[in-house]
Amino acid sequence: MLASVQTQSLSPVFIGRHAELARLASVLGSADAGESQAVLIGGEAGVGKTRLTEEFLAAARAAGAVTALGSCVEIGAEGLPFTPVSAALRDLYRTLGPELTAAAGGQQAELARLLPELGSPDGVPREAHDEDGRARLFELTTRLLERLGADRTIVVVVEDLHWADRSTRELLAYLFRSLQRCRVVVAATYRSDDIHRRHPLRPFLAETDRLRRVERFELSRFSRDEVRSQLGSILPEQPDEAFVDQVFARSDGNPFFVEELACTLSSGCASSGLSDSLRDLLLVRVEALSEDAQRVAKFVAEGGSTVAYPLLAAVTGLPEDDLLDALRTAVGANLLLPTDSGEGYRFRHSLVREAVGDDLLPGERSRINRRYAQAVEADPTLVPADERAARLANYWYAAHDTGRALPAVLSAAVVARRRHAYAEQYRLLERALELWDDAPADVRAGLRPADYTDAYPPCDCPEDTPLDLVDLLAEITVAARLSGEQERSYAMAKRALRLLERSGGQDPLRAAWFWAQRSRSTESLGRGDGWEELSRARELVRGLPPSATHAEVLVRIAGWIMVHKSGAEGAAIARQAAELARIADAPDTELHARITLGLLQADAGDIDGGVALVDDVRRQVADRHAPQLASRTYGNLSSVLEGAGRSSEAVRVSREGQQLLAGQVANATHSWLLANEGESLLMQGRFEEAAVTLVAARTARIAEGPLLCAGVETFQGYLALAVGDTGTAAKFYASSSEGFRFDTQPQHQIPLRGLGLRVAVAQGRYEDARRMLLAAIDAGFPNGTARYAWPLLAAGAAAEADGPWPLTGDPARGQVLERIRTAARETPRPAPVHEAYALLVDAELARAEGRHEPELWAAAEAAFEKEERPVELAAVRYRHGEALLARGADARAAAGCLLSRAHAAAVELGAKPLAAEVAALAQRARLPLDAPPPEPAPAEPADPADSLGLTARERDVLRLVADGRTNRQIAEELFISPKTASVHVSNILAKLAVATRGEAAALSHRLHLFTPAS
Repeated sequence: MLASVQTQSLSPVFIGRHAELARLASVLGSADAGESQAVLIGGEAGVGKTRLTEEFLAAARAAGAVTALGSCVEIGAEGLPFTPVSAALRDLYRTLGPELTAAAGGQQAELARLLPELGSPDGVPREAHDEDGRARLFELTTRLLERLGADRTIVVVVEDLHWADRSTRELLAYLFRSLQRCRVVVAATYRSDDIHRRHPLRPFLAETDRLRRVERFELSRFSRDEVRSQLGSILPEQPDEAFVDQVFARSDGNPFFVEELACTLSSGCASSGLSDSLRDLLLVRVEALSEDAQRVAKFVAEGGSTVAYPLLAAVTGLPEDDLLDALRTAVGANLLLPTDSGEGYRFRHSLVREAVGDDLLPGERSRINRRYAQAVEADPTLVPADERAARLANYWYAAHDTGRALPAVLSAAVVARRRHAYAEQYRLLERALELWDDAPADVRAGLRPADYTDAYPPCDCPEDTPLDLVDLLAEITVAARLSGEQERSYAMAKRALRLLERSGGQDPLRAAWFWAQRSRSTESLGRGDGWEELSRARELVRGLPPSATHAEVLVRIAGWIMVHKSGAEGAAIARQAAELARIADAPDTELHARITLGLLQADAGDIDGGVALVDDVRRQVADRHAPQLASRTYGNLSSVLEGAGRSSEAVRVSREGQQLLAGQVANATHSWLLANEGESLLMQGRFEEAAVTLVAARTARIAEGPLLCAGVETFQGYLALAVGDTGTAAKFYASSSEGFRFDTQPQHQIPLRGLGLRVAVAQGRYEDARRMLLAAIDAGFPNGTARYAWPLLAAGAAAEADGPWPLTGDPARGQVLERIRTAARETPRPAPVHEAYALLVDAELARAEGRHEPELWAAAEAAFEKEERPVELAAVRYRHGEALLARGADARAAAGCLLSRAHAAAVELGAKPLAAEVAALAQRARLPLDAPPPEPAPAEPADPADSLGLTARERDVLRLVADGRTNRQIAEELFISPKTASVHVSNILAKLAVATRGEAAALSHRLHLFTPAS
């Protein structure tokens, strides 16, 4: 046993950890080479995680890296979102200053949610319907680090991840997945002994274990030799073996316990009956301090990880000289340490802080927290601005003052939402709900909805109306949904509706709002499609005066109708919602309503009118900071254009939208735009470009839901079939089927069934293909799904033609063909491309019945020649040539030419199966595939209409005007609205330079624009 000697409790020599330092050096080397890295360092409390990271950061700085450190605060579990990330960014800002500001890329206001030094996020306009804010913030943070790490190595360390708030964990997970092509290392430490089975860090660790660039290891305790070395560095002389054995046995190799025992035992405390419990071991040195020093230690323990000196002076109430003496004593005893910035103090180890905090009496803890709350309220500058609201909420809550805690907690919830920390907002609102009944009535009466309800007001109330429980439940309903707590969101909406019902049903507007929210949760939880709830909402708002909430409810109803069944009913509701929003001065809601109206109008057949409506919204949002509106506008506009067969325009709009959103703020709908672009490229036969774009859509860094991924996989399956990779197509079909397992939307189910049908045919499973075809026909093809319905019907008819069943004498086959024919008659044809597919279906049905009808194939070929569907055109020419060969030898030359053109196109496009089929037919017919093109036919007389500058649609309208049709009759004939028909007629009169419809009809007859049969 050593005699009592002077010791230092912090080892001046770094002991052991050579293997771990080597691993970290390797990580740093990979980052220096331009490959971003992530490291997770686990270990029990006191095992030396902080000391290891200090050594690593020092080595990184010595190698020229810029380092930053942020620590999670235990109080952060109750509402200090992003605290360690903010602290790390603040470190980088102190070092890099203007470089960091420049790297923000003009998004300083958005990034100010994490780093207030960059400005104020209040300067960024917020959209009422914007739910992608968190994804944008995560992407901007990733871009910031990538730019900073472009030509230097950046090392960011987050300590004590076991205390991290959920938003911090999610941001780190995003960084781990998303950082690319940059010299950035993100490391984090956590206590492995704290990670119990239900600890929220456990799924985070499981998820990151699957990532290639994440290095994870845990620190073990010291061996006996390492304990001897540690003691030798702490004590002024080498310890004897008996002392080493005693310390090793009692510390069990934990480096922090070794330090404490070295100090305690060498100071003569070994015979004092020292308890082996950790708490007593840690407190024995605290209790040896002066009374003032102990008082200061208690206040620091309850104040968080670090406490600034001015705040400490305010809460302890000690005269400055006494406070400084107490701090000097605590620092001298290695109990407290000054922070790196020199502006405050922290415990040397969190275990000591926890022990001191656990030793506080209940009344003592409440009193200390009250002192903190009062000090911060008296002087808000005592704590960082980004932590102020959350700290006040926690201080007043811990002080058990419900009257002060309730408004503080509600204020902190608003701040959390504005930082896109939805999980923390949700927890704070749940705490407010807990406090609600116990808070004094006069406090509740003094709360105002405008102060505490953020982007989702459930009612349009006078300004002096107090906040009530229904308002609070509305906030929790939305916060729970945004944070992924769908079950809780459903429960809160249900509770609010019960409260409103007990009030006598005197607030139908708010009830309708909650029914609309409940609809969303019902659908998300897979408990139904949500229509029953929306129907209740619709009945409640019927006849109510205009208001923003009324309009929002109607927009949701119209949107549901658009997605699930389309129809004129949805258009009428969307039109009403737009008008109500205009009257209520809710511009964002009005624009969303107009987008929905345009889509419904296009679904109903008036594609030109629908495109014009959405394009008008596009022009309005292009110059605004409204990413959610812009993404929805561009995404839907490109989709409508693709549905009309205007694929080149669709690609242009998709790319324009991506460029705009990249300039505004990264948005989750970027993947949607990429998916739209990939689909349009696929339909144009641009397979290589489509493959790259679809992969980019699936791997985009913005977190996406399963539906988008399943949709992309569906089109990747179509692409795989087109190039002859049936196995891959089958895998994509299986994965997309799983993704759409609980989804009922026709826009997803019809193309999925079409893919399944084609995969079955490619694998020779014709009976399965028939079942899929009939299931699709049974489900129906509502308005807006013609783009998917017609190719599916054509594929089904082709499968019947190619299947291994007899051409005649099979009643089941005849019934299937009749089902296809009936479905084709009933399926809308809103655009010329659908007419082309209808002709293809007719030709395939004839082939299935054993009839070779070159005329049908010629009609389909002529139709597809005008469309952007080169694969379909090549396939039609192949079948046209086949039909000609079946007619006899006289048509061999024409057939050879068709096969030659079809083969050349298939080879150029990369459609290997089609090219092989064409080559096989040409070989059987002994026809060369380099047949010369046919002699050009005599030039037909020029169409007089061509010189008039009329579009194809205007020529259709003029033909009906010449027949004496009214605008309404024209609209019915062409599946457009009467208003759009009127617009076309006006354009025609202007181009023909005539004043009346009669003059236009007379001119068309005089010029013989249309044959009498037309």
